[in-house]
Amino acid sequence: MRMRNTPYNEAVALATQDQMRRVIDMPKHRASLPSGEFFGVRLAQLRKAAGYTLQELGAEVGISKRMVIYYESQGGQPPIHLLPKFAKALGVTADELLGTKPARKIRARPQRDRLWQRFKQVERLSPEDRRQIVQVVDALLDRARLKEKVGA
Repeated sequence: MRMRNTPYNEAVALATQDQMRRVIDMPKHRASLPSGEFFGVRLAQLRKAAGYTLQELGAEVGISKRMVIYYESQGGQPPIHLLPKFAKALGVTADELLGTKPARKIRARPQRDRLWQRFKQVERLSPEDRRQIVQVVDALLDRARLKEKVGA
Protein backbone atom coordinates (compact mmCIF):
# COMPACT_ATOMS: atom_id res chain seq x y z
CA MET A 1 0.00 0.00 0.00
CA ARG A 2 1.49 3.30 -1.09
CA MET A 3 1.25 6.36 1.15
CA ARG A 4 -0.30 9.48 -0.29
CA ASN A 5 2.01 12.46 -0.64
CA THR A 6 0.65 14.91 1.87
CA PRO A 7 2.57 17.83 3.35
CA TYR A 8 2.70 15.94 6.66
CA ASN A 9 4.14 12.74 5.12
CA GLU A 10 6.72 14.74 3.15
CA ALA A 11 7.77 16.62 6.32
CA VAL A 12 8.18 13.34 8.23
CA ALA A 13 10.26 11.84 5.41
CA LEU A 14 12.50 14.91 5.24
CA ALA A 15 12.91 15.03 9.03
CA THR A 16 13.82 11.36 9.12
CA GLN A 17 16.39 11.83 6.34
CA ASP A 18 17.84 14.86 8.13
CA GLN A 19 18.10 12.93 11.41
CA MET A 20 19.83 10.02 9.66
CA ARG A 21 22.29 12.40 8.01
CA ARG A 22 23.16 13.91 11.40
CA VAL A 23 23.68 10.46 12.95
CA ILE A 24 25.91 9.35 10.08
CA ASP A 25 27.98 12.57 10.19
CA MET A 26 28.25 12.44 13.97
CA PRO A 27 31.80 11.94 15.27
CA LYS A 28 32.44 8.77 17.23
CA HIS A 29 31.91 9.20 20.93
CA ARG A 30 35.18 8.78 22.78
CA ALA A 31 34.71 8.36 26.48
CA SER A 32 36.97 10.70 28.36
CA LEU A 33 38.12 9.84 31.88
CA PRO A 34 38.17 12.33 34.77
CA SER A 35 41.89 12.84 34.09
CA GLY A 36 41.00 14.06 30.57
CA GLU A 37 42.61 10.99 29.07
CA PHE A 38 40.63 8.58 26.92
CA PHE A 39 39.80 5.16 28.38
CA GLY A 40 41.30 3.29 25.43
CA VAL A 41 44.60 5.15 25.69
CA ARG A 42 44.81 4.38 29.39
CA LEU A 43 43.90 0.73 28.85
CA ALA A 44 46.62 0.37 26.21
CA GLN A 45 49.22 2.00 28.47
CA LEU A 46 48.34 -0.24 31.40
CA ARG A 47 48.29 -3.34 29.20
CA LYS A 48 51.74 -2.60 27.80
CA ALA A 49 53.14 -1.75 31.24
CA ALA A 50 51.87 -5.09 32.55
CA GLY A 51 53.50 -6.91 29.64
CA TYR A 52 50.35 -8.29 28.04
CA THR A 53 49.74 -8.72 24.35
CA LEU A 54 46.25 -7.98 23.03
CA GLN A 55 45.59 -11.71 22.75
CA GLU A 56 46.80 -12.47 26.28
CA LEU A 57 44.77 -9.71 27.90
CA GLY A 58 41.67 -10.80 26.01
CA ALA A 59 42.16 -14.40 27.14
CA GLU A 60 42.73 -13.28 30.73
CA VAL A 61 39.54 -11.21 30.75
CA GLY A 62 37.48 -13.66 28.70
CA ILE A 63 36.99 -11.63 25.53
CA SER A 64 38.47 -11.70 22.05
CA LYS A 65 41.57 -9.86 20.90
CA ARG A 66 39.31 -7.94 18.56
CA MET A 67 37.27 -6.56 21.46
CA VAL A 68 40.43 -5.45 23.29
CA ILE A 69 41.50 -3.63 20.13
CA TYR A 70 38.05 -2.01 19.95
CA TYR A 71 38.21 -0.82 23.56
CA GLU A 72 41.72 0.55 23.04
CA SER A 73 41.29 2.26 19.69
CA GLN A 74 37.67 2.95 18.79
CA GLY A 75 36.69 4.72 21.95
CA GLY A 76 34.35 2.02 23.12
CA GLN A 77 34.05 1.33 26.81
CA PRO A 78 33.70 -2.22 28.09
CA PRO A 79 30.57 -3.26 29.95
CA ILE A 80 30.73 -2.59 33.67
CA HIS A 81 31.13 -6.30 34.53
CA LEU A 82 34.47 -6.40 32.66
CA LEU A 83 36.08 -3.51 34.56
CA PRO A 84 37.01 -5.60 37.64
CA LYS A 85 38.42 -8.30 35.35
CA PHE A 86 40.56 -5.77 33.48
CA ALA A 87 41.72 -4.22 36.75
CA LYS A 88 42.64 -7.61 38.26
CA ALA A 89 44.47 -8.76 35.14
CA LEU A 90 46.44 -5.52 34.91
CA GLY A 91 47.21 -5.42 38.63
CA VAL A 92 45.52 -2.07 39.25
CA THR A 93 42.43 -0.88 41.06
CA ALA A 94 39.27 0.06 39.19
CA ASP A 95 39.92 3.69 40.15
CA GLU A 96 43.36 3.52 38.54
CA LEU A 97 41.88 1.87 35.44
CA LEU A 98 39.20 4.55 35.15
CA GLY A 99 41.63 7.39 35.81
CA THR A 100 40.06 8.70 39.01
CA LYS A 101 43.37 7.94 40.74
CA PRO A 102 46.82 8.05 39.14
CA ALA A 103 48.13 4.60 38.26
CA ARG A 104 50.99 3.42 40.42
CA LYS A 105 53.99 1.67 38.95
CA ILE A 106 52.86 -1.65 37.53
CA ARG A 107 55.06 -4.67 37.98
CA ALA A 108 55.31 -6.44 34.65
CA ARG A 109 54.44 -10.11 34.44
CA PRO A 110 57.28 -12.53 33.91
CA GLN A 111 58.12 -12.80 30.25
CA ARG A 112 56.07 -15.51 28.59
CA ASP A 113 58.15 -18.13 26.89
CA ARG A 114 57.49 -21.56 25.52
CA LEU A 115 57.66 -23.18 28.97
CA TRP A 116 54.88 -20.96 30.35
CA GLN A 117 52.79 -21.60 27.25
CA ARG A 118 53.19 -25.33 27.82
CA PHE A 119 52.08 -25.00 31.44
CA LYS A 120 48.93 -23.23 30.30
CA GLN A 121 48.25 -26.15 27.97
CA VAL A 122 48.91 -28.63 30.78
CA GLU A 123 46.25 -26.92 32.91
CA ARG A 124 43.65 -27.94 30.34
CA LEU A 125 44.54 -31.64 30.52
CA SER A 126 42.67 -34.23 32.55
CA PRO A 127 43.63 -34.61 36.23
CA GLU A 128 45.30 -37.97 35.51
CA ASP A 129 47.48 -36.51 32.74
CA ARG A 130 48.39 -33.52 34.93
CA ARG A 131 49.39 -35.86 37.78
CA GLN A 132 51.73 -37.77 35.46
CA ILE A 133 53.33 -34.56 34.25
CA VAL A 134 53.83 -33.36 37.84
CA GLN A 135 55.54 -36.69 38.65
CA VAL A 136 57.94 -36.26 35.72
CA VAL A 137 58.72 -32.66 36.70
CA ASP A 138 59.27 -33.69 40.34
CA ALA A 139 61.65 -36.45 39.24
CA LEU A 140 63.65 -33.99 37.11
CA LEU A 141 63.81 -31.47 39.96
CA ASP A 142 64.94 -34.17 42.42
CA ARG A 143 67.68 -35.21 40.00
CA ALA A 144 68.83 -31.58 39.66
CA ARG A 145 68.95 -31.21 43.47
CA LEU A 146 71.04 -34.36 43.79
CA LYS A 147 73.48 -33.08 41.16
CA GLU A 148 73.81 -29.80 43.10
CA LYS A 149 74.54 -31.67 46.36
CA VAL A 150 77.10 -33.95 44.75
CA GLY A 151 78.72 -31.05 42.88
CA ALA A 152 78.89 -28.81 45.99
